[in-house]
Amino acid sequence: MTHDHSNRARAARAAGLAVLLGSTALLGSALLLAGDVQAQQAPATTDTALPDLYVTATRLGGGAGGALGITGASTTVITAEEIERSPEQTIPGILAREPGVQVSNLYGGVNGARATVDIRGFGATGAQNTLILIDGRRVDLPDLQTFDWGSVPINAVERIEVTRGNSGGVLYGDGAVGGVINIVTKKATGRPNGARAEVAYGSFNQVEGRGTAFASSGPHALALYANAVRSDGYRDNGQYHQTNAGGDYRYTRDWGSFYLNTTLSDQVLGLPAGRRVDPTLGLNQLATDRRGTNTPWDFANQQQATATTGVTYDLTPGAELIVDGGVRVRKQQAAYFPSCLDTFTGVYNSACRQQIGSAYDTSYFESSLVTSSVTPRLKVDTTAFGLPLKSLSGVDVYHTDYSSPRALTEGAAPLHQYDLDQTSLAAYTMNTVTLFSTTDVSVGGRVQRTSLSARDAVNAAAPGYLYFGFPTVVQANPLDDTQTNRAWHIGIEHRFNQQLTLFGRTAQSFRVPNVDERIGSAPYGMPSNFALKTQTSRDWEAGVKVTAGPMFLQWSIYDMVLENEIFYSPFTTTNVNLDPTRRYGSEALATMRVSDTVRLKGSYAYTRAVFREGVYAGNDVPLVARNTAGVGVVWNILDSRLVFTGDVRFVGSRRMDNDSRNLQPMTPTYTILDAKIAGEWDRYFWSFAVQNLLNEDYFDYAVASPYPDGFGSKYGVYNAYPQPGRTFVLRVGANF
Repeated sequence: MTHDHSNRARAARAAGLAVLLGSTALLGSALLLAGDVQAQQAPATTDTALPDLYVTATRLGGGAGGALGITGASTTVITAEEIERSPEQTIPGILAREPGVQVSNLYGGVNGARATVDIRGFGATGAQNTLILIDGRRVDLPDLQTFDWGSVPINAVERIEVTRGNSGGVLYGDGAVGGVINIVTKKATGRPNGARAEVAYGSFNQVEGRGTAFASSGPHALALYANAVRSDGYRDNGQYHQTNAGGDYRYTRDWGSFYLNTTLSDQVLGLPAGRRVDPTLGLNQLATDRRGTNTPWDFANQQQATATTGVTYDLTPGAELIVDGGVRVRKQQAAYFPSCLDTFTGVYNSACRQQIGSAYDTSYFESSLVTSSVTPRLKVDTTAFGLPLKSLSGVDVYHTDYSSPRALTEGAAPLHQYDLDQTSLAAYTMNTVTLFSTTDVSVGGRVQRTSLSARDAVNAAAPGYLYFGFPTVVQANPLDDTQTNRAWHIGIEHRFNQQLTLFGRTAQSFRVPNVDERIGSAPYGMPSNFALKTQTSRDWEAGVKVTAGPMFLQWSIYDMVLENEIFYSPFTTTNVNLDPTRRYGSEALATMRVSDTVRLKGSYAYTRAVFREGVYAGNDVPLVARNTAGVGVVWNILDSRLVFTGDVRFVGSRRMDNDSRNLQPMTPTYTILDAKIAGEWDRYFWSFAVQNLLNEDYFDYAVASPYPDGFGSKYGVYNAYPQPGRTFVLRVGANF
């Protein structure tokens, strides 16, 4: 497993596995409206009127890989102006304001580093069931590493498109079970030449610099962006350093265009792990040392680089051919030392780093991931038999090489050497036809063939192989596997008039197990065989959109049934395919223009994730809050020279990770109030934002002892990952 999952596993070990081994409505909610909706980022207009907020994704994206608006799906778009005016300045924090999206943080939330973003209630596997795209291109991760949200400079984001449900599997492939998040970056085409620079200072010595520049001349257009963030972090050993840079070049002619996009990212991250609560020992680190750590030396570092290039060619009016390809390289290093907390006595030992005895106590991970892809596609916008037709069809070829040596300590010979080679070849089409000028009907399908070769080599001479004369690791059985999976979508949207629209869809999708899940599919001391079944899902969704004067409302209900859901079982201490599970719920979003200067946004989501059959039948899936809600306001007090933004976000209680039996205490509900005051004058701008204004003590991730399963498990014992109290960020900058 990679270091993120290892840190989670460490939490599970400390609060769960270590113990196991011996120790439908609207009205309400969600946040921020934030700002004007414009075609491009620019200094806010001096006009005090606030333009309308658009809440449907783009119909067909451009050659850079913009998303396809999927007919019948619940979608929203978060614009650059909304992002800029939001009190929250991390992508996961902004997404958490959207209905149906839940976020968990293990690292204190600085810059959204390694947060888990979960659409429609998958809990601990939310990252594996929510597909992330950059400019319409999937970020392929064959392990349990979560997407690095901090690697995308927020000043480079043009908009974020959120498509809920599994219909995205037709266009983008496996992993789009709960939904798809497409981050569209800024391009220089059509923008005036100029630059933007800003600096920020915030709580816990957070310092950030951002820069963006656009230049165009004739057919040439170049966009550059960069940022650097440093923070001590809320927790001890919570330090965070991130540097990102990227560029996008466009050459546009009458026949089409050529483009090249590159990014670089470097991250250093401390891993403070959880705070222990154990009533049997009278231990409650949440109360006595909330900001401390039991793992003062654990760390995770990461470096990434990407390059994407392609051409678009106008074949005929209404038909565009797009041929592009890309490479993504990711390197990781992480080390885990013994916990300084003795979970049997509750005593903290500051010399714990010297207690290196076996591979179970200490571990060092490295990984190398190289993903290459070629994705030609044909986009058509024409008329067929007198009916408007929009179509997107293509072929996706992805190849992934993954290598991960895993040793007792840094510099030691690896105990395990994992190697994975995976290739997927897919063909897909999505077609939308308009009937009677009022009804859109879409049909799409995808066939994907995935070939996998996985190997493990164990070195019996490596340090840590023997513990008291017995081997500590077992070599996994090799796997060579080829399988074909299918996804499909049928959707409809009917406009009764300008005020009322009904929409609905049904779809099938799938998720292929990743390498870490395969590695962990055998009990400790037994050889892994890398074998897990592919997860499949079918869902349906229906909803309504209402526009009534200054108010817009979108409401939908959905139901999803899953077979062979991939899940970590604390009962067997392995990754397993579950008996059938189900997700269902309701999501609502509303915006209202109160006046020319004041607008409101609210959202509410009811999310149920339940086990349908088996030993956990009827229980809630852990880490999924049934109720989430929020409300936000934007008030242009003095046109763009003084703007107030306020958000309130409510998250209901959740079952802790490991608590599939639903017997342990639940996480507390929490309500967070954020506020921001900002302004612009001439070319200069400033803002002062406060998150968690009421200083709420809360956490959004916790892992429990798997009571009553296993020897030594305990009721009421868990590890929680506390989030910061009241924090602030002061930001100033200028446009040039």
